Amino acid sequence: MPSFSHAASARELFPSVIAQARAAEAAGFDAAFVMDHFYQLPTIGAPDEPMLEAYTALGALATATERIQLSTLVTGNTYRNPAMLAKTVTTLDVISGGRAVLGIGAGWFGLEHTGYGYEFGTFTDRFERLEEALGIIVPMLHGEHPTVDGKWYHTQEALNEPRIRDDLPIMLGGGGEKKTFALAARYADHINMICNASELPRKIEALHARCEEIGRDPKTLETSYLGYMIIDEDGDRARKLHAEMLAKQAEQDMSGLSTPALRQGQTDRHFVGDPDDIAEQIQRRVLDQGVHGLIVNMVTNGHQPGILELAGQTLSPLVHRD
Repeated sequence: MPSFSHAASARELFPSVIAQARAAEAAGFDAAFVMDHFYQLPTIGAPDEPMLEAYTALGALATATERIQLSTLVTGNTYRNPAMLAKTVTTLDVISGGRAVLGIGAGWFGLEHTGYGYEFGTFTDRFERLEEALGIIVPMLHGEHPTVDGKWYHTQEALNEPRIRDDLPIMLGGGGEKKTFALAARYADHINMICNASELPRKIEALHARCEEIGRDPKTLETSYLGYMIIDEDGDRARKLHAEMLAKQAEQDMSGLSTPALRQGQTDRHFVGDPDDIAEQIQRRVLDQGVHGLIVNMVTNGHQPGILELAGQTLSPLVHRD
């Protein structure tokens, strides 16, 4: 659920989020995600469009749903002390009855770091921090009490109770073939690949190489792909929505946050059309490349009645095969 701009007012916003999560659950989706951002992203809208704090929203969704897993896509490591993040996601797991997934990444959106006063640092800094954070978070999720005196973080026998399981899954998000994939091979249960669909064969090969370097069977690391999906029973209507979305992104050039090159790359991540079109595109461009599953960003019409149900009917037969 990448956008909160569809409600008529702030008071009506969260009921619409609950409705989407419940519709996704009823439609057979495995998980519901919110972004861990404070400003809207440049490929979706203007920075001042509505954005909810992720873990507060997920805690509320835990009480409004029954089966669906709940996660961020993905938590920005730079925004939270890692021990506190372990406590936060574990609390979400307790509240939801074991449905939390820790989605995490290094962080990348400089504008909101500046706006909120978080240290952004260099690309290398952020990945050093992520690796050090995982060295704290993973033991805490397993019930251990890590003491760490690191470059970035410090803990002393950090406790994390209550917990209802020791195998809360960790999902890394990103497309970096060296740093991100190496961290996923070492620490993660799942990697969500954020890249152009045409890059997937190379990404899968690189991920397998990172696993083999540490002696991990690549089959033990679940994979998914993040794509923008615009589906409608009327394929022409879906393509019209797609054109409108691209036009909105072009307007964002005025802010300097979106560029023609960025938008051109983004279209390689788009899946547009009627259910038959979508099924063919997902199968050929994603699943046939060796990816296990799909996370769909339905920014244009996912909030509209019946669309999530249509998406579930279209996607479930593709990814839920014996």
